[in-house]
Amino acid sequence: MTTPRRLLLVNGPNLNLLGIREPDVYGHDTLANVERIVQDAAAARGFDVEAIQSNHEGVLIDAIHEARTTCAGIVINPGGLTHTSVVLRDALSGVSLPVAEVHISNVYERESFRHHSYVADVAVVHVIGEGVAGYARATTLLIDVIVGAAEG
Repeated sequence: MTTPRRLLLVNGPNLNLLGIREPDVYGHDTLANVERIVQDAAAARGFDVEAIQSNHEGVLIDAIHEARTTCAGIVINPGGLTHTSVVLRDALSGVSLPVAEVHISNVYERESFRHHSYVADVAVVHVIGEGVAGYARATTLLIDVIVGAAEG
């Protein structure tokens, strides 16, 4: 079976408010800008992107499960679920796809409750604190893992 040339882009709770919510932390780019950045980075390498954002954990988990048969990897910014959701981590682990974890801000320089990521141990790529541009780098690095140009 050939590997699909599609990535799932997952953005968790409150990321629909990008450009509005705390612009001093998250900047002025919108979720639409983020999706375009990922689509452009993926297209440059011959990949398509399916994007989902939800404020509901179960919706994200269902999309991750679906990606098991339709996607080659997952780029995810779990938002606050990063620090709280074992079930999201288990969904990512359970589908056995390479994962890139992205955070717009540097979570390790923020409140102490943000310092732990349940996703970190299942992700093969971590891009943290590079703003929305970090999504492009995470996408490129993840594709390198998928196509065998980097170790995952």
